[in-house]
Amino acid sequence: MSETGSVRAVTLAIGDSSPLRCLEDEDVAELRAICEPYVFLTYTWFAANLGSARGHNTLGLESEADFLFLTNPDIVVSPRTLDYLLEPFARTAVGMTEAKQLPLEHPKDFDAVTGETSWSSGACSMIPAEVFKALGGYDADSFFLYCDDVDLAWRVRQLGLRIVHQPAAAVFHDKRVGLGLAMVPTDAERYYSAEAALILAHKWSHPEIVERILTDFDLHGQDVHRAAAQAYRDRSATGRLPEPVDPNHDIGQFISGNYAVHRF
Repeated sequence: MSETGSVRAVTLAIGDSSPLRCLEDEDVAELRAICEPYVFLTYTWFAANLGSARGHNTLGLESEADFLFLTNPDIVVSPRTLDYLLEPFARTAVGMTEAKQLPLEHPKDFDAVTGETSWSSGACSMIPAEVFKALGGYDADSFFLYCDDVDLAWRVRQLGLRIVHQPAAAVFHDKRVGLGLAMVPTDAERYYSAEAALILAHKWSHPEIVERILTDFDLHGQDVHRAAAQAYRDRSATGRLPEPVDPNHDIGQFISGNYAVHRF
């Protein structure tokens, strides 16, 4: 029970996508002894790299919880984060809430009064389990890594529900930064973000953006970008792209390469 009484119980569901188990049965038992009775821990070894979307679906779609706290493994949560993320659900038509990430705060805009924003980062979000299940979770067939969170949030908004950013719910998100304080992505991050950008633009009915990205990758991209472009073309040729939605562009936002208006 939290100090505010808003949380009766918490289950920490760990999904392991490593080729070999990271935790043995005795490790899990030791962790459970530390966590209980405040937190109940479950550990699922997937025996394969399912990707972010399918990994969350595997755990979340079978959950019996009222709310799902979707988070990355490199997140450190501050006190009362769960309370702050749960607060907006007392209002009308809130479908998802999002924490503020530190030390690199996400630049997308949000309403200073209501907190309403375009989408919610999968690094640290809260969603009612019934909403997550009604949507079938993340679109794991389309997104392996990156943009799965943007797509999920936009589908939440298609239900007529709002996405709310909660600055008081602060979390530390471990990121590698260079001397200029910019993130330093790995080749895998570059590849999957490039592939996901193409698929998201296709799914949310922006073929002109798809063509612009493909052209840019072909002419100016690095090897990882050209590989992502080829993977997209292979999906298209074999009918493995999602059906386009939002033809009137009521929900999806594609603004200067971003998926929302940015504050900085």
